[in-house]
Amino acid sequence: MMYLNQIYPGIFEINDGNRKLATCNMVPGTSVYGEKLVEIEGREYREWNPRRSKLAAMAIKKFPVHITQDSKILYLGASAGTTVSHVSDIVSEGIVYAVEFSSRVMRDLVGLCEMRSNIIPVLSDASRPLSYSGTVEMVDVIFQDIAQPNQAEIAAINSYHYLKDGGLLMLTIKARSVDTVADPKKIYQSQLRELMNVEEGKFEIIKKSELSPFHQDHLAVIARFER
Repeated sequence: MMYLNQIYPGIFEINDGNRKLATCNMVPGTSVYGEKLVEIEGREYREWNPRRSKLAAMAIKKFPVHITQDSKILYLGASAGTTVSHVSDIVSEGIVYAVEFSSRVMRDLVGLCEMRSNIIPVLSDASRPLSYSGTVEMVDVIFQDIAQPNQAEIAAINSYHYLKDGGLLMLTIKARSVDTVADPKKIYQSQLRELMNVEEGKFEIIKKSELSPFHQDHLAVIARFER
């Protein structure tokens, strides 16, 4: 017997003896990256592996994932769209602005967008948010998963330009992208200090936690932004 339990809006736990995360497939019959498709009570769900997605790992570790059906999301570091596709499932009546710097990876992302009308691909550098001001509107949530060293600075400047008052920043700090040899905990502290000391606006940290065992040397942070 297979059981289904909703743990957050649009995020489900499937239990067939082993607990697995899943989202309801916006494009039934289509797998995005080889994930397993499961039909339960007449609806199709896509398994969501926390080892392949920082957001899935955050859900497993009980972060308050406040993304709803009609949320507007700015996703920084979209890559080929593995996690973006699950966010697309969750915000079935909303929109995902997917920013990616690599033109090679963007080709895969554009292919995903052709199947999912609520994803808008943006080929740009997340450290230059004004470069996509003509495309991206004010959003409810910013999710950032990038490998650039100035991660806190990028999160802050994008929040200033695009995050609504009271909106949420969901940030993953990749220690090894900031410094390859320093103690990850010292890197986290430095990045958080930079985030909390921004001049434009204020961040209130709601939850922070490392993402091990799913992702080593990664700290996940959820913060509320006030203008």
